[in-house]
Amino acid sequence: MPAPRVSFEFFPPKSLEASFRLWETLGVLSPLDPAFVSVTYGAGGTTRALTHDAVKTIHKNYGVPVAAHLTCVDATRAETLAIAESYAEAGVTQIVALRGDPPKGQGRFTPHAEGFASSVELVDALAATGRFEIRVGAYPEPHPEAASMQDCVDFLKRKIDAGATSAITQFFFEAETFFRFRDACAAAGIDAPIIPGILPINSWSGVAKFAASCGAQVPAWLDEAFATAIRDGRERLLATALCTELCTELLEGGVEDLHFYTLNSPDLTRDVCAALGVTPRVALSEVA
Repeated sequence: MPAPRVSFEFFPPKSLEASFRLWETLGVLSPLDPAFVSVTYGAGGTTRALTHDAVKTIHKNYGVPVAAHLTCVDATRAETLAIAESYAEAGVTQIVALRGDPPKGQGRFTPHAEGFASSVELVDALAATGRFEIRVGAYPEPHPEAASMQDCVDFLKRKIDAGATSAITQFFFEAETFFRFRDACAAAGIDAPIIPGILPINSWSGVAKFAASCGAQVPAWLDEAFATAIRDGRERLLATALCTELCTELLEGGVEDLHFYTLNSPDLTRDVCAALGVTPRVALSEVA
């Protein structure tokens, strides 16, 4: 089984300590030669400037392609496209185009009066510039605001038709979840690459809360397995084994790309990649 192409997601640092953590994470993972790395946008657009700074720093200093997250939240169309233009001028031409989460305290997304009403509109406007490779989000399980799984598939089709070139899924816990979604997308006529999003479980309590908020179903066996592992002091060992097993099943099912949500913590992601045969590239100084 050939090693997969990998990509990594980071979030922008909000403090000096967090900055050191991000740069350390990049130092560990960038030698794995990722196809790209992405930098998130906080809920409600709260990290807009931080995202911008992190994207430009990574692009300039780490030698890996960077995809900047861009959302529709709390900005006019002109402001959003100006941010995209500033990325292009800095040489960053990959965008992860998302609707975005509502600001804290707001139950549902409400478009800015002069802003993009949906990620479809944002993708269409970015595609019209002809300057970007556009990635979008995808939900292999129903989005909390979706009426059905088919609605998620249909909405992804609209984003691809608007000009997106690939999609990255929300995380999930069982390979069959992704395969069902992939089959439904193929049946709907979606032929763009769909990259599974992988969340290494650094903290089960944190991941379980996150899953509840975004609609990812937690299998009963998984909750029980971590309860036992935590009791026995083997949470990290179980997390590594389960993530490696999930990725292996995906690769055996025809997947070639994996996108890791690192949470700016590199060790578990690095260990899983090593188990999958993703090894650091040889430094130029080491070449005879």
